[in-house]
Amino acid sequence: MRALRVLLRKEFLQIFRNPALVRMLFLIPVVQLLVLSNAATFEVKRARMYVVDQDRSTVSRGVSDRLAASGRFVPAGASGSVAAGQEALMRRNVELIVVIPSGFERDVVRTRRAAIQLLLNAEDGATAGVTAAYAREILARYARELPGVSARAPAPARIEVRTRGWYNAELDYRHYMVPGILVQLVTIVGTLLTAMNIVREKEAGTLDQLNVTPVSRGTFIAAKLLPLWTIALAVLGIGLTVAHLVFGVPMRGSLPLIFLAAGLYLVAALGIGLWISSVTETQQQAMFVNFSILMVYLLMSGLFTPVSAMPEWAQRVAEFNPMMHFITLMRNVMLKGAGLADVARQLLILGAAGAVVLTVAVRQYHKRAG
Repeated sequence: MRALRVLLRKEFLQIFRNPALVRMLFLIPVVQLLVLSNAATFEVKRARMYVVDQDRSTVSRGVSDRLAASGRFVPAGASGSVAAGQEALMRRNVELIVVIPSGFERDVVRTRRAAIQLLLNAEDGATAGVTAAYAREILARYARELPGVSARAPAPARIEVRTRGWYNAELDYRHYMVPGILVQLVTIVGTLLTAMNIVREKEAGTLDQLNVTPVSRGTFIAAKLLPLWTIALAVLGIGLTVAHLVFGVPMRGSLPLIFLAAGLYLVAALGIGLWISSVTETQQQAMFVNFSILMVYLLMSGLFTPVSAMPEWAQRVAEFNPMMHFITLMRNVMLKGAGLADVARQLLILGAAGAVVLTVAVRQYHKRAG
């Protein structure tokens, strides 16, 4: 028992002598709990809708008003043109288009039956299905509440909802998930391997030997990062090939555009790996820190659940996550065929994130290695 007490005392002392490890053990789990509990949700709380009212009647206005009054659907535009709604759907400004055809009120009055079409962004088939189910339920209640127009038509009205999923007509969940998983693989190569590679040399003592050689630290960092940058791009190429051949994920956009975005994103991913290597001393610590950051990255990126379903504060925090922007770009290019103008915002954010993160990481490495 005495030996056990001595060993336990030694372990506790060793842990609490390392402030960084203490913070990782207690602070990071609390932060993850607070953030990820709000991020990991499959509920569609709000969906932005574009209303194409070709009937312009009292009953048709009641449809859009009832959807908006539910709190599940937020009006984000309206016109009589389906093409304008399609443009908003393409740019991800809305999640669905509500098309109310001409003669809608007339059909309700005469036959007590009418049809409405929902055009949904079905990149994420599960989210599209939930959104359509909400709309059907709300419109069914609205139809039952419409008053009888004549004695010959006393039966409750019926509104038939016809749905169509764009960009993923078969609602194949793999088409939505695979582009995001490819981003995850690139992130692991860029972040984890960078951190582990440098920390391994630190543990072996060869890093100190390199630091006293005539080789500049800038050259040393570039030599460390460029091979992993190249390997990550090669992994992305292999993954895109497998995605197309095995899972049937389409490539409707430009392949060079994806690799351009990946090159920018990897600058940020490699910078995070370099920063991790500068604040940790062992491979075990590096893996723990990397896992903590990667978990927040993944669940705040829209990979598993839509960012639009998160609270507003979480959505604002997610805007600082470069993985979210790269996943959005991948899905837009692969599934929608988006061009350079459509993803210019994501490219600018990825470039800015890479410049900031790598600069901070290099300065931190110089400080620790100096």
